[in-house]
Amino acid sequence: MFKSTNVTARIFERQIHTPAPGTSVHCARRFYENMVPSFTIYDIECPDHSFRKFTDDGQYLISFSRNHQDLIVYRPTWLSFSCKEEDCSTHDLPPQAKRFESFFTQLYCVTLASCNELICKDFFLSMENNQFGLFATSTAQIHDAPANGGAIQGVPFIEKITFHLLRLEDGVVLDEKVFHNDFINLAHNMGVFLYDDLLAIVSLRYQTIHILQVGDSGKLVDVRAIGSFCREDDELFLISNSQWTETSDSSRLHPLPGAHVENGSQHNRINQDDSFLTGIKQRLLSFIFRGIWNEETDQTLRFQCLKKKFYFHFQDYVDLIIWKVQFLDRHHLLIKFGSVDGGVSRNVDNHPAFFAVYNMETTEVVAFYQNSADELYFLFEQFCDHFHATSRNSLHLNFISSHSNNVHALEQLKSIKNKTGSFPQFVKKMLASLPFGCQSQSPSPYFDQSLFRYDEKLISATDRHRQSTDHPIKFISRRQPHTLKFKIKPGPEAGTVDGRTKRISSFLFHPFLPLALSIQQTLFLQPSVVNIHIRR
Repeated sequence: MFKSTNVTARIFERQIHTPAPGTSVHCARRFYENMVPSFTIYDIECPDHSFRKFTDDGQYLISFSRNHQDLIVYRPTWLSFSCKEEDCSTHDLPPQAKRFESFFTQLYCVTLASCNELICKDFFLSMENNQFGLFATSTAQIHDAPANGGAIQGVPFIEKITFHLLRLEDGVVLDEKVFHNDFINLAHNMGVFLYDDLLAIVSLRYQTIHILQVGDSGKLVDVRAIGSFCREDDELFLISNSQWTETSDSSRLHPLPGAHVENGSQHNRINQDDSFLTGIKQRLLSFIFRGIWNEETDQTLRFQCLKKKFYFHFQDYVDLIIWKVQFLDRHHLLIKFGSVDGGVSRNVDNHPAFFAVYNMETTEVVAFYQNSADELYFLFEQFCDHFHATSRNSLHLNFISSHSNNVHALEQLKSIKNKTGSFPQFVKKMLASLPFGCQSQSPSPYFDQSLFRYDEKLISATDRHRQSTDHPIKFISRRQPHTLKFKIKPGPEAGTVDGRTKRISSFLFHPFLPLALSIQQTLFLQPSVVNIHIRR
């Protein structure tokens, strides 16, 4: 078999050899070693937008206006020009190459935010077939809000949060879902998770997991709400029971004939009773109790164990709140619990956390771990891809590198593990990323660690802003360890004059074309410096 990296030899090899079963995509992706975005066009003439990401099918580039009112969607094209010389590769690109419109065509501009709402620029989810896109707008966040109507004390307050389901082809808004007087963490899709056509939205303020289904017609359909109640008829049963109790009590007191109960008062009374555990919390406590109960067979030792492990920590378990949720499959949720302070804090490393696996169909908790549990870490190390829970129909997303499918990523993880001084602290650090953010990684083959090596402190497949540097980011070939394949340099070509200004960079890679955007911006709302990286 040919080992040459020459593209002609690889094409010839593809004609005469059949890849081993299950490796055809990996073999095809090796062509990206030859097709790299090695040419940079610096500081292009670009509209002053906030660019979000490419859709997973590569058909759309999502961006928002600077005033966070409008959605602007582009379609990637390619620079085309004519050259009369024999060797056009040695000539400079024409002047239109410096314009954003030479590479992207605007499809439409839609105003999503109204009145005092703003678009959340860090939130966007595309459906499995990329037919629909989900966007969010919200009013300003209010701190120190009173905890009324069963709300959690210490959680901020947003007067209105609106989710917009939009058809990406023409920008038509098909449906909206509004939450009033609530708090949902929209940054980097943290409070929302999409799996196939199922959508999980976490209300931190009211501790409810809203499960919705996206219909083929583009409608958001309520499926269930997990929190105070776990089954659809739980609320009806409790209200009926409280009505029977009140009727029994009132018959003893011989009420006046004209006396009546206001409609819905029993429901409010149930929810406002602080001693009444929510459905999800009752399921969790029951699972913990049964697990400790089954540890011992001797009755005396069993009660001692319960007193030490359950009743001593009972109030700590009761005070846990839901932080974050993700789908493991269509029936199971991975739920992260922790303290109120950790739920609204950006840095949760110092806060205790727990993980529960919840079956939505049986309404049972089937597993429970602390964030320092060795068992959960070993599952995370060996089966990391299962925690990403991507659709099997998504071709590009199924080839994102992780330590459970890539030997180089596994070696890097083991190197970090060997350097750590405390294994429990290492486990906590690794498990802090769970549950994974939905659609938070780029499927670009240039982040495939079996093809390229790069500094993950400066750039990675994870959708996050990075501290900017004046030095170019190098992508080194894995097959030829000392061969530089291409470089990505954000910011001006000559570098930044003022080194004291803090600059951050973000990188948008097309899912399969040798095309990338690097966006460098400062914290003072100055215009961004946008570079385009292409193959020439």
